[in-house]
Amino acid sequence: MTYSDEIKKIRQKCFLSQEAFARELAVSFSTINRWENGKVRPNLLAMKKLKEFCEVNHIDFNELENEWVQKGKDE
Repeated sequence: MTYSDEIKKIRQKCFLSQEAFARELAVSFSTINRWENGKVRPNLLAMKKLKEFCEVNHIDFNELENEWVQKGKDE
């Protein structure tokens, strides 16, 4: 699975729209959309917010983190 798939999976586990997920992470809707479509990769600050969101909602963050790191190595 790609990091974009993992982000979408996290959002869907909480039954959130892209807009609601964006509000939770304090980013724009278009940012969430670009992440989920694989157009851009979350920066380090965004990954920290995603990790905190996952911890609060008891969602495994490891797969997303692994994919994010791997994508960074590929670039």
